[in-house]
Amino acid sequence: MNKKLYLACFVSVVWMLSILIIPNQVSLAAEKVITWKCQTHLPAASDGYARSGQALADKIKEQTNGRLVIELYPAGALIPSVEIFNSVNRGMIPMGLSSVGYFQDKVPLAAVASGLPMNFREVWEAVYFHYSMGFEEMMRKAVAKYNVMYFTDSIFPTDLAIKKPINSLEDFKGLKLRSSGIMQKYLTSIGAAASYIPGGEVYAALASGVSDGAHWGDVLGSEDMGFFEVCKYLLRPSISVATTQGWLVNEKAFKALPEDIQKILQETINMHCWMRTNQRLFLATESAYRIQKKYNVKTVTLSDSDYAALQEGAVNFWDSVAKNSPECEKAVDLIKDFNRSLGRIK
Repeated sequence: MNKKLYLACFVSVVWMLSILIIPNQVSLAAEKVITWKCQTHLPAASDGYARSGQALADKIKEQTNGRLVIELYPAGALIPSVEIFNSVNRGMIPMGLSSVGYFQDKVPLAAVASGLPMNFREVWEAVYFHYSMGFEEMMRKAVAKYNVMYFTDSIFPTDLAIKKPINSLEDFKGLKLRSSGIMQKYLTSIGAAASYIPGGEVYAALASGVSDGAHWGDVLGSEDMGFFEVCKYLLRPSISVATTQGWLVNEKAFKALPEDIQKILQETINMHCWMRTNQRLFLATESAYRIQKKYNVKTVTLSDSDYAALQEGAVNFWDSVAKNSPECEKAVDLIKDFNRSLGRIK
């Protein structure tokens, strides 16, 4: 074969192979799998671990076509739950799901996020506060000071399961209630004998008469804890509506992701909050119906005037949190503005 012809054929073959091989190499590079460890504060057996944690991890994997895999770990598997924020901040883990109460010492605004007593009557009100009144952005800016990105997981009420009916404000007097944090202080201020009892001991306290009632998230949370086996009343409206947990992402790890995955991750977590909040509303409504049929639980409802009196008393506790930082003061002012606009407080 003529050398020139041979050379031409060789060049043609190499060129054709490059067309086939180079795109495949680019494709392989584009499909590189990135794996993130994600510590949660939730036990593996909890409903939230599956519905919040694993559900989001699965969705991120699906939306990125398997390019970003979130390895989920239950409470205590890698680090203590109270250290999740610090670990994400230091880059020890790129992602975490934490109780917002665990990092109030660094982010005072978390006290507002985790729920002030009698702040909102309905879930939609708290959602509006977060996403239309700017509170979510306030939380993100406050957390960003630590090179951490923040996303609310879901928004839901705090419901009170009780053994005795509450028909008026007087019925709170002397009522032995299991509570915690600012809610414990508030319930004590209105005459209840509120005290903290560890989660694993609450059912026994209710069954033995040590406690007359307790709150553990929404009605579904109380049902899961078995409270309605002994508590035959559910109080409405709820005593608070807020979030108790948020997703944390290390900013440096986030910026190291390909730009398209960055966008997918943010959009997926934001959409997760809407989906999970609505899911919780459905499950809570389903739970309220179920406990009525299974345990003969009755819903007792505070009158508008009693609710107004309780909320007016709660404002003092809002003001105490407002003193924690300028951001807290701004957030509390927003809550007041919201309730004033509906004629609830002065």
